[in-house]
Amino acid sequence: MTKRALVYGDVDLNIIDGSAIWAQSMTQALAAAGCETTLLLKAPVRTDRLVAPLTGVPGVTVRRPHEEGLVRGDRQRNLDPEQAVELITRLDAEWRFDLIVVRGKALATVAAHSEALAGRLWTYLTDVPQNVTDLTATAVSELTDIAVASRFLLCQTEELRGFLESSVPAACGKSVLFPPTVVLPEGVQAGGEPHGSLRLVYTGKFAPRWNTLEMTELPAELERRGVAAELHMIGDKIHRDSADWAKRMGRALEEAPGVVHHGGQPRAEALRKSATCDIGLSWRDPELDASLELSTKVLELGALGLPVVLNRTPMHENLLGADYPLFAGADVASVADACELAADPGVYALAAKRCQDAAAAYTLERAAGRLRDCLDLALPAAPAGADPRRPLKVVIAGHDLKFFTRLADHLMSLPGLEVRLDEWEGLRTHDQYRSRELAAWADVVICEWCGPNALFYAKHKRAGQRLVVRLHRFELYAEWPRKLDIDKVDAVVCVSPYYADLTREKAGWPADKVVVLPNWVDDAQLARPKLPGAEFTLGMIGIAPSRKRIDRGLDVLAELRRRDPRYTLAVKSKQPWDYWWIWNRPEERAYYERTYRRIQRSELLAEGVVFDPFGPDVATWLRRVGFMLSTSDDESFHLAPAECSASGGVPAVLAWPGADTIYSRRWVHDDVEAMADAIHGIVAEGRFDAARSAARAEIVDAYALRRVCEMWTALVVRGEKPEQAARPGQVANA
Repeated sequence: MTKRALVYGDVDLNIIDGSAIWAQSMTQALAAAGCETTLLLKAPVRTDRLVAPLTGVPGVTVRRPHEEGLVRGDRQRNLDPEQAVELITRLDAEWRFDLIVVRGKALATVAAHSEALAGRLWTYLTDVPQNVTDLTATAVSELTDIAVASRFLLCQTEELRGFLESSVPAACGKSVLFPPTVVLPEGVQAGGEPHGSLRLVYTGKFAPRWNTLEMTELPAELERRGVAAELHMIGDKIHRDSADWAKRMGRALEEAPGVVHHGGQPRAEALRKSATCDIGLSWRDPELDASLELSTKVLELGALGLPVVLNRTPMHENLLGADYPLFAGADVASVADACELAADPGVYALAAKRCQDAAAAYTLERAAGRLRDCLDLALPAAPAGADPRRPLKVVIAGHDLKFFTRLADHLMSLPGLEVRLDEWEGLRTHDQYRSRELAAWADVVICEWCGPNALFYAKHKRAGQRLVVRLHRFELYAEWPRKLDIDKVDAVVCVSPYYADLTREKAGWPADKVVVLPNWVDDAQLARPKLPGAEFTLGMIGIAPSRKRIDRGLDVLAELRRRDPRYTLAVKSKQPWDYWWIWNRPEERAYYERTYRRIQRSELLAEGVVFDPFGPDVATWLRRVGFMLSTSDDESFHLAPAECSASGGVPAVLAWPGADTIYSRRWVHDDVEAMADAIHGIVAEGRFDAARSAARAEIVDAYALRRVCEMWTALVVRGEKPEQAARPGQVANA
């Protein structure tokens, strides 16, 4: 069934700037992804330069609320956020959109408080605080509300996504990368070499921090150097925060020598005019160097085949290379230097190719592909065996559902299933009346943890109802499995083959009742570029209780730092004193006091260990981690090495019982010395990229979120137990 999308940006499409181009591009990308797309306009149409090209796009409807009489009050005023959300809600009541894409923090803040839209908002964030100084408590609260109400947060850059996730925990798992989209008119390309008289081009808004007034000095500056040049400026939006600056900007567009002002143009025409020029300009005030956004104009000009003069920033170095020749400094002279350099055919060709190659990742086809991935995740098709007309009624019950969250989200998103949660206050504490009602209502019950919840639902199981219990290491050694009436249970789920075998042995349950559905790894969320030097950073996630054995991790680190002082250990964990049940045990407290004293007093360790706060921003944190250590005495699965592998790192696992049923033997080591040797060998011999590529392929093949969700869907919907799959541990060593 075709999906319906609505797009609304808190932007005026009468004015050509990056935000208006976004509204046009997003609409085109959603249509290309297969959605029936409605673009709702904020302002009355005074010029259709951006709207007209959309009218002929199949599957796109442009709603002009002012002209259609949908606006109450003054029909010449732009919609404010409250009016826009009220109108979106009215249209949604009529058309029922599957997703609602919004841009603008003020608008998103209002939309986040609309219960009718909750869960279907795809919020594109740019005008948000982008540094810690501006991130006030109020801003965090507003962004938290937006994240909670949104299905996805669309982030323009990896830097912005990481900043949001580190600052707003609710953004974790919802933030997806959606960079600018470049759409070129067919057949439009630059000539490939500079003219005898250099033609510079700038398109967009005219604003102080965009250095547009200073740009108008370039033709005269270049003429003083003996270089003939003219500057073509396209756009009609002059910022008027300062009346004096706006007056000088307007005068410069009309009178500055060598400046040709083309005014506002339709997007396609602006690109055609740009293609007749030689060098693009995206030079801005240094205050914007820390921006977490990527200029659409840089990408558009690059896609045309033009080299671009721009500021040297970490983001631009990552995009074009640190040795890109046309980075400019803070003054007009530095821009003129870059333009002079570009007059050299060799430099021109190199810079143009760098810009064009960089822009190739931002095409409409790539954008549509990203959106299709999100649509598949948020709006999956009905699974075989499910009937949306007669939904399968599913209850998920447990005292702590954090390990089941993404699986629950998946089941809730499936057409043909109606899912309700029975969230117990504690292991034994719950609303018995609600639990009885749910037991009488459900077709399928999933008990997360084999505790009192499993005993309750087994006792109240109805004929024809199915009961699935997921058992963790914690319960295996407790009383509840012995008390469970296994005849009432259709399947007991364990996350690893080793613990499945151990469960059969200790509980004495029939072998066919115990099945393996592994933990999931959100490979799409974790697939992010590593930061420079990641191969020298070891990681550990969770170091309490003492059986996690951080002391062994320190042994590995010490051995590695003897060979190369660049190795460090990053620990992301709560501290042991944050868990009262750990810190109250004398032997546990003594262990950590001894361990931390060792770090402080060791010359090898004192400068090599970093403790990071516990939190859900694991995907961002893993960007700097190359190897994940698993040095525990025992684990039922240990997800951290798998997550590191999916992020493009390498697992380093000690041979705790069952480790080789989860991880390939190549990543499992007999002792800390062997682990240190293996890590250093991979780094010193230049095999890090090959090793991490192999590790990611293995983990994605075995534990990708999509695959595990499919296994759970088969079990819940059709009662199909998974077949014994090939284990990564059975893969031969490479």
